[in-house]
Amino acid sequence: MADSFTSDFKRFFTRGLAILLPTAVTLWLLWQAFGFIYNNVAQPINRATRFSVIWVVPKVMDEDKLPEWFQVTDERVLETRASREIRTTISDESVRWDLRREYLAKFWREHSYLNLTGLFIAIMLIYLAGVLLGNIMGKSVYARIERLITRIPGFKQVYPHVKQVVDMIMGDNKLAFSKVVIVEYPSAGIWTVGFLTGNSIREIDGPAGGTVVSVFIPTSPTPFTGFTINLPKDKVIEISMSIEEALRFVITAGVLAPGVIPESGEQDPTLSVIADQLSAASDSPTSSESSSN
Repeated sequence: MADSFTSDFKRFFTRGLAILLPTAVTLWLLWQAFGFIYNNVAQPINRATRFSVIWVVPKVMDEDKLPEWFQVTDERVLETRASREIRTTISDESVRWDLRREYLAKFWREHSYLNLTGLFIAIMLIYLAGVLLGNIMGKSVYARIERLITRIPGFKQVYPHVKQVVDMIMGDNKLAFSKVVIVEYPSAGIWTVGFLTGNSIREIDGPAGGTVVSVFIPTSPTPFTGFTINLPKDKVIEISMSIEEALRFVITAGVLAPGVIPESGEQDPTLSVIADQLSAASDSPTSSESSSN
């Protein structure tokens, strides 16, 4: 009886962990990402915004029209000097500035929605950067900046790899996987699932004795770490499998083949994201060229 309870407990505990752990880890990662952005991006912007308000508002508004919580009378300045024993070498304007900074910080804390100001400004700045750097002139200027960055020791070892990952996931030129194919690789009689990416380097056509195509071979369990092979077009066999099914097959190391996938009628959202990132069948010029051949 004890052995039965122990084995059942282990089985159900492991099952519960397998169900809940992905959700818990995902929420934790999202929370950490939000905390990083909030503390390192939004909060500095909030501080800069408060500084700008303190500096600009008194210059554009009369003293008697300032908000009540923003007004600092001469009497308040004298009281602050006396209570804090501020040296006479510090001007009244400096004391007034500090008091307004404290008043605004208190007002900011009492109205928590103002903390979203930094996030909103950050989003708008990123949007404007995309607009300015997205045109031909902006890309040219930023390309020069990138060349300077990649010459800095430390940056040149890290930046190119980070840029490749970001471009693959979020860039305009994503990997274009047009078809799922099988090839005899790494030797005859061993069939490997791959993704047709398009025509290969034309200089290879001569030695290969015909048109050569490029096939991306994904690796389990992370298809992003695959590699590319080049082989004659007649050695590539297209199969009736979707890109999502092929990714599922690779990620699970062949455990979930299309024939054994539960017919639930619902797609795995994780695999859908990966498929969207990796495939650009109809929109890619490379894919169109491959299809026409």
